[in-house]
Amino acid sequence: MKSIIVGTAGHIDHGKSTLVEALTGTHPDRLEEEKRRGITIDLGFAFLEEGGVRFGFVDVPGHERFVKNMLAGAWGVDVLLLVIAADEAIKPQTREHFEICRLLGVQRGVIALTKIDRTDSDCQELARMEIEEFVKGSFLADATIVPVSAKTGAGLPELKAALLEAAREVGVKDPNHYFRLPIDRSFSVKGFGTVVTGTLAAGQISVGTDVELLPIKERLRVRGLQSGGKSVERAEAGQRTAVNLAGVEHTAIKRGMLLAAMNRFRASRRIEVGLELLPSARTLKHRSKVHFHAATSETVGEVLLYDGVELAPGETGLAQIRLQEEVVLAKGDRFIVRQFSPVITIGGGEVLDIQARRPTRKDTGRVAFLQTMRSGTSEDILQAIVDRNTLGVTVDELVVRTGWLEVEIRTAAEKLANANLVRSVSADPLIFLPEKLFGEICEKLRARVDRFHKENPLLPGIQREELRAILGKRVRPEAFQAALAELVQKNKLAVQGELVKKPGSEIYLTPEEAQAKEQIAQAFLKAGLAVPSVKEVLVALAIESRRAEKILQILLRENVLVRVSPELIFHPEALQTLGGLLQNYKKSKGERIGVPSFKELTGVTRKYAIPLLEYLDRQRLTRRAGDERVIL
Repeated sequence: MKSIIVGTAGHIDHGKSTLVEALTGTHPDRLEEEKRRGITIDLGFAFLEEGGVRFGFVDVPGHERFVKNMLAGAWGVDVLLLVIAADEAIKPQTREHFEICRLLGVQRGVIALTKIDRTDSDCQELARMEIEEFVKGSFLADATIVPVSAKTGAGLPELKAALLEAAREVGVKDPNHYFRLPIDRSFSVKGFGTVVTGTLAAGQISVGTDVELLPIKERLRVRGLQSGGKSVERAEAGQRTAVNLAGVEHTAIKRGMLLAAMNRFRASRRIEVGLELLPSARTLKHRSKVHFHAATSETVGEVLLYDGVELAPGETGLAQIRLQEEVVLAKGDRFIVRQFSPVITIGGGEVLDIQARRPTRKDTGRVAFLQTMRSGTSEDILQAIVDRNTLGVTVDELVVRTGWLEVEIRTAAEKLANANLVRSVSADPLIFLPEKLFGEICEKLRARVDRFHKENPLLPGIQREELRAILGKRVRPEAFQAALAELVQKNKLAVQGELVKKPGSEIYLTPEEAQAKEQIAQAFLKAGLAVPSVKEVLVALAIESRRAEKILQILLRENVLVRVSPELIFHPEALQTLGGLLQNYKKSKGERIGVPSFKELTGVTRKYAIPLLEYLDRQRLTRRAGDERVIL
């Protein structure tokens, strides 16, 4: 069954709640104060099934003091039921409610000319003429005007027929997008616990699933669901839905919070928007404070205009709104702004980017970016976001920024990749970079390795981590790995263990350096186990200390020499004698040997004995046992 949300709108005492009761059999006023005073203060709800359509009626307050409550109910409306009393016609709240619904993007509606039992035909005809003039050129220009009396029932069948006709023109909402339900009520039901209600904005929700309560980021379990006043196992986009939640007190949940699919939405205090100012509003100046309403949330915001220092009545522009409290929105959501004081509706618009940066003078591409976000294709929008994120952007971040499904993002990214505009640099997590930036990273790597070889001709290559650190924090590790792999694949760089070098690069020694290399090796070979210090060996060479140190590193890398401790280096032939000495000792004196015995066995001092025993432990020729070693 198709679900349609019908929102009432109109001036106070024009008969909205009475009309809803006449249509559904349910009076939407639920508060004692509402019943006592005879006016609607907060949102009311009722349901009607007619002609294969389930109508969910959201009845909103008509009094100017309660417009903020009206705004919470107007979001998510499919069909507007504009209620105008025949004896009063167009009044101030009629105009404000109408503008609010237009700014929120409502596309279809029906006009109910109420209280015809109090007026004659001439009065009704005058009201009709005024209404037609009022809605001319708007989304209600072709809306059916139905004269009706909730008291006598006259016109009710015709009104239901008009609502059915409007409902048929409303497209079916896609249940496959990420679940999102802005909360407009929270209360407790005895025996069930916490219940929240709202109009399901997107996706679907099932009993037993986990949802995220935002902006407080709390994971909750769905215990039960109701839609249309009936218990259901699943609710879909477009339905009025009541959700029974486990693990939270109803007092912790407030209007304006959001139930959502896990990890798919994010709260923000800075959003960028396309803003429209009503013709009846005052000029809006840069940095003006406003009351900001979106979905069921309300907060105060500061408007930072991008197109100039002020926005004139009736004009549109691009802006950033800095909010006092976090809100959870998605790209494309509609919003309303009201003047800070006196509080009246002055405009509204569309959310373009929910993760806005702090404005800076250097950011000259911001306006072009927002224009793309407003009217670009999927590929245009994806490229614009990727181009403005030089660190790269993950698929999860793109879901938050765009509200698209992962498959939509991957499809757009594939088209951009085929056009050499965007590069995927990691599969898990999936990260996208601008192709131009990826090329720049590759060139920096290649140039840095070239420079390293020129500055260090005696070293075979640069350490991988050293190379990555040179690029700095502005390059993700995943981008570095992808760029390095690309250069290796194209045979522009080579990787040997943890070293990165130019393909085919070798160390070339001058005759002087080759002689020094042989001298160092011989010095340690002749010394046996009583080796000299490194400094003593290098000082005796004919070359400068810097080159001598690098030649020593070559000998260590080639395993011509072995570093046993930071201070001691040995020739492998000397170390190989230790195995035979220990086995002979084991046969003649037992498997345990202490430091004094080891010194006597090898003829070395304690300075050499301790590092050599620790080396033997590492080689698993001995195992330490207290102050002794067990010969293995």
